[in-house]
Amino acid sequence: MPDAIDTIVGQWSKERPDLADALWPVQLLGRAQRLARFADKSAKEIAAKHGVEHGEFDVLSTLQRSGPPYTLTAGALLKAAMVTSGAITNRIDRMEAKGLVERVRDGEDRRTVQIRLTSQGHEVMSHIISDHLANYARLLADVDRETCTRTADGLRAVLEALGDASLR
Repeated sequence: MPDAIDTIVGQWSKERPDLADALWPVQLLGRAQRLARFADKSAKEIAAKHGVEHGEFDVLSTLQRSGPPYTLTAGALLKAAMVTSGAITNRIDRMEAKGLVERVRDGEDRRTVQIRLTSQGHEVMSHIISDHLANYARLLADVDRETCTRTADGLRAVLEALGDASLR
């Protein structure tokens, strides 16, 4: 069944036949962009339901999955979040004001600041993650697991080819 990307590729092929062979990347990247929009919109709704912004959920999740003591440097969070240093600082400021995280100075090097998940942050995260995973399962409910696995494997290969090593 044709989708929006097929329509776009068809329109460009008709409008610019000379570009028809060059449109193959749109088949993957256009669909990846559309999928990301669905996932982002849905994830933002779940985060908002719990009183946090999507970016704040990202920080909470990164800290929670880092394991005890649920503490990372701002630099490590910056690398995981792939945003500017100003954006991560603003995000942490907002989260600290909400009582979700706290800044902790390193005992040996006071220049190093650690961001630690608070007990309130743990509590919020425990509720959000369950809703978040249920939401993702709902989004993919009509797609069989084998298709999801093959697609995930293919996307991993594409990301590796692009040099995506953000969490390594």
